[in-house]
Amino acid sequence: MKPLRLAHLLSAAGIALAAFSVQAFEGAELYEGEKTLYKAAEKEGMVVSFDTGPTWANWQAQFNAFKKRYPGVELVYNDLGSAATVIALEKARNRPQADTAYYFAASALDAVEKDVVTSFEPVNYDRLPEDLKDKDAKWFAVHQLNIAFLVNTALVDNVPQSWEDLLKPEYKNSIVYQDPRSTGQGQVIVFAANFAHGGDMDNVMPGIEYLGKLQETDNVLRTVGTTPYAQFLKGEIPIWIGYENDGLKAKYLDGMGDDIEVITPKEGSAAAPYAISLVKNGPNPNAAKLWLNFIMTDEGQARFAEGFVRPSVQGVELSEAVADKMEDAPQVKPIDIAKATAHKATIDAEWAKAVLAN
Repeated sequence: MKPLRLAHLLSAAGIALAAFSVQAFEGAELYEGEKTLYKAAEKEGMVVSFDTGPTWANWQAQFNAFKKRYPGVELVYNDLGSAATVIALEKARNRPQADTAYYFAASALDAVEKDVVTSFEPVNYDRLPEDLKDKDAKWFAVHQLNIAFLVNTALVDNVPQSWEDLLKPEYKNSIVYQDPRSTGQGQVIVFAANFAHGGDMDNVMPGIEYLGKLQETDNVLRTVGTTPYAQFLKGEIPIWIGYENDGLKAKYLDGMGDDIEVITPKEGSAAAPYAISLVKNGPNPNAAKLWLNFIMTDEGQARFAEGFVRPSVQGVELSEAVADKMEDAPQVKPIDIAKATAHKATIDAEWAKAVLAN
């Protein structure tokens, strides 16, 4: 998805204006005050959701359900990447285009520091663990993601089970992962490799040194700035170090079936929260709140799980069909968002030195 363009915004706004006469949804409210908020949002006519790419974390299903329930509010989105989203918000601070911003939670802390987001407590805010929300409600986690190896078994004879396996010569020009300088997933991959090689939240060098070593093997086909999901589905990537949800989605929903295995590396891995915020002085604040509430309801959280991401709201009931496909992986450790944020500059510089110099 290319960055949002003004023509796209104007087109979407025109669609939204034509929808002003649409009646409010019928039936029970998902939460008290939902219909009143919808009517206010309908007057605005649209919500602009930054960085919610449709192939990522089941956002497409969220879009579809939102549009069905609230036909008078058009939803416009883009897929910038976490760090790029904060940069875009900062550049547009005097005239914001975005209403909400979604990102790796470390980037959420960056957005708070740059004062481009504002406080909002959505539905179920009180059911979030303390480490999954900002003390001033300027961000809150919508789900968590685990790092795994996504292996196309039509292209790879021996499925790697460990980080050590990835260093073998048989995987030459086979591995793709996201650049940690511009993406949240790339940052989490560094921590995943780090935990597996004796590092912790206070020492990130073992993970960076491993990725440098991996680069020296010529096994890395490329690093990328946005999710390569479409390329993976097309059979263009033998091994993708990415999130387990994308692998499970490819396997069970998008037709890869037995041509993919999703492996949690045996030495260890990392899990990271992804967060969302209400943008400060966004153009459509009521529509934004309607959107944020929608994805934080029990129904919205369960819908994320249908895309195989792990809900952040405690106590959300998952169907057996979904829960059974998410393996128990005790070797996966959560990352500390504040420490991850503090290390970002170090990771960016040291990764570039270790990997791009090879």
